[in-house]
Amino acid sequence: MTGTSRQAAPFLELHGIHKRFGGVHALKGVDLRIEQGKAYHLLGENGCGKSTVIKIISGAHAPSEGDILLDGIHHDHLTPIMSLEAGIETVYQDLSLLPNLTVAENIGLGAQLVEGKGRLLRRLNRTALDKTARAALAKVGLEAGRSLLSSTVSDLPLAIRQRVAIARAVASEARLVIMDEPTTSLTRHEVETLFDAVERLLEANVAVLFVTHKLEESYRIGGDAIVFRDGLCVAQGSLDDYTRADLAELMTGRSIETTRYRKGSPEGNPLLTAKGIGAGKSFHDLNFEVGKGEIVGITGLSDSGRNELAMALAGHIQLSAGTLDIEGEPLQLSSPHTAISAGIGYVPEDRLSEGLFIEKSIYANEVPLILEKISRSSGLIDDTRGRAAAQKITAQMQLNTANLDLPVGALSGGNQQRVLIGRWLSIDPRLLILHGPTVGVDVGSKETIFHAIQGMAERGIGLVIVSDDLPELLQNCDRILVMRGGRLVESFVAVETDENRIYEAMIADSKEAAK
Repeated sequence: MTGTSRQAAPFLELHGIHKRFGGVHALKGVDLRIEQGKAYHLLGENGCGKSTVIKIISGAHAPSEGDILLDGIHHDHLTPIMSLEAGIETVYQDLSLLPNLTVAENIGLGAQLVEGKGRLLRRLNRTALDKTARAALAKVGLEAGRSLLSSTVSDLPLAIRQRVAIARAVASEARLVIMDEPTTSLTRHEVETLFDAVERLLEANVAVLFVTHKLEESYRIGGDAIVFRDGLCVAQGSLDDYTRADLAELMTGRSIETTRYRKGSPEGNPLLTAKGIGAGKSFHDLNFEVGKGEIVGITGLSDSGRNELAMALAGHIQLSAGTLDIEGEPLQLSSPHTAISAGIGYVPEDRLSEGLFIEKSIYANEVPLILEKISRSSGLIDDTRGRAAAQKITAQMQLNTANLDLPVGALSGGNQQRVLIGRWLSIDPRLLILHGPTVGVDVGSKETIFHAIQGMAERGIGLVIVSDDLPELLQNCDRILVMRGGRLVESFVAVETDENRIYEAMIADSKEAAK
């Protein structure tokens, strides 16, 4: 997927950009160039400086040193309005939508804000809002009926919100659209729709800068790779000049495994047995087993029931039918507490809002499940025992810090996920449910997490990975179960199948309906 650049001078250049936050030197002399009509992929581990450079380009941060050129004109910094006026639009990973406003308002406000030089008129131009929103939504494959335009953003599913955020970015006469992890919450079909929108942007001579951890999507789109490591831009050039292994090594400074992580085999003894389980309209009549030391993947489209199944196995959703046994004993999951008591852990898909105490320390996040174990008879926590337990977890998960008092919010996404997974190791679980275990995690942290998953299986822990990341499932699982329409429809042995066969099973009904 390539566009044609129609101007000799780059639209945007950065020269010798440094950024310091107190004692942290986040960017250390970054040089890069962006030409219109081309796709770029900003690659690197979490914490390498990608987010910082995006915020400098979009005007959220001013550089400590260096020079920014827009159409050859020098600037020592940009403001958000300057960036918008220049045609730079950004879709951040957290979407940054206004949840209490409508879809039309979220998409169309930017144009009216730029027109008013940062100020909005007392009364919004509703006709202009709707016109702008309809055109932008069409570009990302959403039908812009009155129902969607008037919907409050907070009422929409996450996948739709993500496309609304992208529509907002393309609503203006953009010259550069920056997308931070744009496909995180999209199904494969929705990803293809996004790629179609990107194609149209490139054909219109718009530059697109992706921040992503998904190298397969980068190669699908094509263009240039911009690789960051430790605050430096270590490479910029055509993706065709790099293999996946080359890019992984540039990002991490070491060779990364790209074949299957799963080397062992399960013990074979049943751990969890589900017979005819259902939960309202979410899923029905599911029958499956998870063995000791077995890694079972569960996948499907976003409405397949896979997410609800993950939460039901952790006691967050009540079963309305069927039975569960764990090691031959009946299992009643009436709450998350009953699941924990049975030795079942659950790593949620959204670590920030559902998993971590983001303002608390690493130590405080590691020990909440073992407070009784590390408390004295007086009820007070024995800090020595608590820190010893947290240090053990830190070592097991290869957390990149020795400071247990560091706030979790200060860690990269990959390290945050390691903290969350490590928390469950403290209870020596029998079964661990991992819901999207590497969403928003860089390639180096993924490798660490995958090795940790394999280590748990080797110790006899049963694992269920619920994910739509098919390469992740194929690399790590023994079996992969496919859900469709609230039912289990296929079971694959991971070493005997491939992405295409699994995806065909995921979408079979929709293909039949389209005939």
